[in-house]
Amino acid sequence: MEHRIVSFCNFIALAFCLSACDSKEKDFDATGTFEAIETTVSAEQTGALLVFHISEGDNIAQGQEVGLIDTTQIWLKIKQLRATKAVYRSQKPDMEKQIAATRQQLQKAQTEQRRYQELVADGAAPAKMLDDAANQVKVLQRQLDAQKAALNTQLTTLDSQMAATDDQADVLRDQLRRCHVVVPVGGTVMETYAERGEVVTAGKPLFTVADTEKMFLRAYVTSAQLQTIKIGQKAKVFANYGDGQKKEYEGTVSWISSRSEFTPKTILTDDERADLVYAVKVAIKNDGFAKIGMYGEVKF
Repeated sequence: MEHRIVSFCNFIALAFCLSACDSKEKDFDATGTFEAIETTVSAEQTGALLVFHISEGDNIAQGQEVGLIDTTQIWLKIKQLRATKAVYRSQKPDMEKQIAATRQQLQKAQTEQRRYQELVADGAAPAKMLDDAANQVKVLQRQLDAQKAALNTQLTTLDSQMAATDDQADVLRDQLRRCHVVVPVGGTVMETYAERGEVVTAGKPLFTVADTEKMFLRAYVTSAQLQTIKIGQKAKVFANYGDGQKKEYEGTVSWISSRSEFTPKTILTDDERADLVYAVKVAIKNDGFAKIGMYGEVKF
């Protein structure tokens, strides 16, 4: 009889403990997985990938050069443009030398005109001689003006051609710059898609880098929870390593979805009966321990 009483008491105690555990409030509001912004870097020029020295898992810094596409053809075109510009420059006329003879003739004719003006004024020469001198000055002045106009046109044409070669060279130098594969954002190399020596075309993906210092937890909350969550709100984020092992981070709500979606089967929410949930992102500053795809928890 005593044995039955003890067993019944143990059953009541066990039921009470289970009830207490079920009713215990969870220490998180939602769960999800850690993500990071991934950037796919593609080739910007076509040619042989002469240098490519990164591997999956490497940590690379923003602005670091990790590859080089063959630049030979571009360099040859730049040298050709330089030679063309030098030819144009050599063809530019020296205006002062070109018009020196005509200017000297004009100055001589103007001197003769002034002399005849004095002679005619003194009655020592007929007026026709002054008219002839004046006409000669006009002819030489028109010749000088025509020479200047022709030379200015020639100079303008050559200057335009030289400027065009400079523009073409700038385009080639930009293409040359694009042959250097530079990391746009720092982070961890997630995957590579090319090998050194391979001929790549413009637009071909070379590798993907993820910013693992600025990560976020994508979690899902119900509409009931959503009314107490706003962008910029502080939150506690926990990286879950399993077996009760967790690491806490200070987080900030950085994004809230503007539309609902059906509850993903792999996501747990505070109210599992809800059919529709909203995705939220909680940003954290990673110390290297949070990994992409790792499960996490958030407490708002």
